[in-house]
Amino acid sequence: MNGPITRRTPGSPAMEARPIVDTVGQQASSTSDSSPVLHHDIVIVGGGTAGITVAARLTKGWGNRRDVAIIEPSDKHYYQPAWTLAGAGTFDKAKTERNEAAVIPARATWIQDAVAEFDPDHNRLRTASGQVIEYNQLVVAAGIRIRWDAVKGLSESVGHYGVCSNYSFETVDSTWDNIRNLSSGTAVFTQPAGAIKCGGAPQKICYLAEDYFRRHGVRKDIRVIFASAADSIFAVEPYKTTLENVVKRKGIATMFRHELIAVSADTNEAIFRNLDTGEEVSVHFDMLHVTPPMGPPAFIAESPLADESGWVDVDRNTLQHTRYANVFALGDCANLPTSKTGAAIRKQAPVAVKNLLSAAAAKPLTASYDGYTSCPIVTGYGKLVLAEFDYDKRPEETFPFDQSKERWSMWMLKKYVLPVLYWSGMLKGRA
Repeated sequence: MNGPITRRTPGSPAMEARPIVDTVGQQASSTSDSSPVLHHDIVIVGGGTAGITVAARLTKGWGNRRDVAIIEPSDKHYYQPAWTLAGAGTFDKAKTERNEAAVIPARATWIQDAVAEFDPDHNRLRTASGQVIEYNQLVVAAGIRIRWDAVKGLSESVGHYGVCSNYSFETVDSTWDNIRNLSSGTAVFTQPAGAIKCGGAPQKICYLAEDYFRRHGVRKDIRVIFASAADSIFAVEPYKTTLENVVKRKGIATMFRHELIAVSADTNEAIFRNLDTGEEVSVHFDMLHVTPPMGPPAFIAESPLADESGWVDVDRNTLQHTRYANVFALGDCANLPTSKTGAAIRKQAPVAVKNLLSAAAAKPLTASYDGYTSCPIVTGYGKLVLAEFDYDKRPEETFPFDQSKERWSMWMLKKYVLPVLYWSGMLKGRA
């Protein structure tokens, strides 16, 4: 980093009820109860992939004096795309974790707090600690909420009793423990209805587990089931055809239009609802990998910024809010009709930044996002299909070859190149 991080933590001297001077020398005002009202030119809600990438782009360059604040409560930052590989024993999960302080851009102010309430009509928000923060422009990049409690019995059983998930740093080790210790029985892998982080992730770990079982001579004694609320293995051709052939080749049983609604750890039963008939179906498991239901963070869903489904309501091309011209959103919390991936954020971030600066200068918004997203779908150890497509589900591929084919080179890209691109490129505002 090129300089110190300015951090304001609730309860620290910088947050006491007295006049405060922010990073560009503006004095903060005070509310009637003497608690200070902080002001920043640009406030970014969320210090994950989207928030840090935008902040880095806004603050990079010598002499850049933009007043940018990031509101993020967590001490840790994670490279989550590698959790699939960690769950399959081929990536060190410790390398997916860094201190949040290490990724905050040097010229940004870190407010280590959580947002409790938006008040976009008055260009301000309130944090969980009661701090009021005013802004000229707002970027909402708060990610997605993991709803472990949406499946009965899941919160109590995940990480134990054969139930595992790659969707948290704490539970990803349980996936690897289950894969390597299962020698017979039934392994079930689930995908819920609705938006999730990386739509291809639930099937990736299924393919890796099947490959591990086969390589270690126990595949003949293990039934592998992929149960998904979707109606097919993938929504975009030609990748769909390739993945259907992968499923057939591996002998994986599929249960489409089935959503996990309950887990009984005592009886090792996974209870599904058939979304077409409403019937409940019980499946015995010896290993159950769960992709939990997800949704918008509650503080967004309950705010004036949300659409009827709870996501931040933005124009799908400009990323500007449909009702508040000084508000932009990107990443998982936005209602963009595309897969929620880090690759999508890499394309969204420059559009959001350019249009935000244009809006601040009262200029037309000329940057446009076409819905590009990417799903690097691992189909086994050393094999990967790199799916890239836009809003219209048309392939938008990077390389001059057929990316719908399983390739070792794309596996190497995911395992070795993309983590470097993330830490040293995206989060530094360079890629």
